[in-house]
Amino acid sequence: MTHLSTVELPPTRAGARTWLALTVLLMGTLLPPLDFFIVNVALPSMQTDLHASAATAQLVISAYAATYAIFLITGGRLGDLYGRRRIFLAGILAFAAASAVCGFASSPAALVTGRILQGAAAAVMAPQALASIHALFPAHQKGLALSLFGTAYGIASVAGQALGGVLVSANVFGLGWRSIFLINLPVVIVAAPAAYWLVRESRSDHPAKLDPGGMVLLALALAALVVPLIEGRERGWPVWTWGLLISAAPLFAIFWRYEARVANAGRDALVPPIIFAAPGLVRGLVATLFFYSLAPFFMMFAIYVQRALGLAPLEVGLRILPVGIGFLIGPLLNPLIVRQFGHRAAAAGMAIEGCGLLWTAMLVYDERLHALSASLFLIGFGQGVALPALVRRNVECVDRRWSGLAAGLVSSVLQVSAALAVALLGGLFFALAGPGSSSTHVARAFATTVAIIGILLFIAAFLAGGRNNRALQLRKQHV
Repeated sequence: MTHLSTVELPPTRAGARTWLALTVLLMGTLLPPLDFFIVNVALPSMQTDLHASAATAQLVISAYAATYAIFLITGGRLGDLYGRRRIFLAGILAFAAASAVCGFASSPAALVTGRILQGAAAAVMAPQALASIHALFPAHQKGLALSLFGTAYGIASVAGQALGGVLVSANVFGLGWRSIFLINLPVVIVAAPAAYWLVRESRSDHPAKLDPGGMVLLALALAALVVPLIEGRERGWPVWTWGLLISAAPLFAIFWRYEARVANAGRDALVPPIIFAAPGLVRGLVATLFFYSLAPFFMMFAIYVQRALGLAPLEVGLRILPVGIGFLIGPLLNPLIVRQFGHRAAAAGMAIEGCGLLWTAMLVYDERLHALSASLFLIGFGQGVALPALVRRNVECVDRRWSGLAAGLVSSVLQVSAALAVALLGGLFFALAGPGSSSTHVARAFATTVAIIGILLFIAAFLAGGRNNRALQLRKQHV
């Protein structure tokens, strides 16, 4: 039965309650990336305390990342079907429960299980924030809301490792590494009631039934692609990783044919093939795939600063700070940039980011590091401008009833892009650095790989610069 009474159109102007609701929704945006980055610093303590192997420690990161990527599309669809506030609440409560499993884990197996549950809960929770912004805010205020979304994501990405180090060092109540998970509990205790009272319910105008077959096939296809990319390099690319990668393409083809059959039979498909007929969506998703080629940059930069420049790990955070400052400022200036560049705002941000990357590569190659802070700032600023603009570009390509699905698609493509970039570009970096990893070889490897990332960002900018006819029509309607 369709509950039309719960379907509300965006108001002509968002009130104070809606902006307060946005702050709650942004917690759902901040927690998933924060819990991805915060773990890195605590891994040595986890290994010692739980007597875990290096492979298991890597699994603590990869199990979360893989599960998150696999279920994001399904998470977006659940919000469309059952109400985004309801699914957001279910997701954030499940995330708290999974965090407790991690925080009180007494064995490596229990910790990995908790991380898998965390990834699944994050995939349910995260798409609801984007879809709710699209549903609750009118067109002339949506840009600012999405800019704040980008700022929250930037804060999480930049602050995650620093916060992890502070919590582990502080050893609050003798919890050590466990505090990085248990800190989520008081956050959820505040956020869940606030979401219940402040967030207005929204859902698709045409609620549809779930597609269990499509969910299983898509999960299998994404797992076959993402899991070996995350685990392959750490495990020396065993045969099973290549087998999974080879099987990914046939599994995606089977999923596509299955979804077409479901749609042709008049039933509700998980990812209706017709959605890809939306003008500009495929081009935008391919741009998104190239956009997150920046993912391995932070890992490579940390290695470069320590091995080539001989600096201490603490100084890595200080050297990367300009990226964080740029990432915070970029989204705040996004509305101004959208007014100047219109539908090409995402392309402009990526072009700025690409320039920063190429400039960084030249400075490192020539060993002229006096301007490195400025080039790093450009990278962060461009990323901060491009992210909310790219999300808006893709979501506005589709009809409102599929906004949750589109948000899930964008988030899933970002995760798959990160896995691809870390595997391919990270592998290239280590291959160029060589087994000896002398300071000169590391610096040259870093410069070369960063230049390639810059070129990929310019490709993304070209793809994102295409005209989004549907978005233009929506803006004309609100003028």
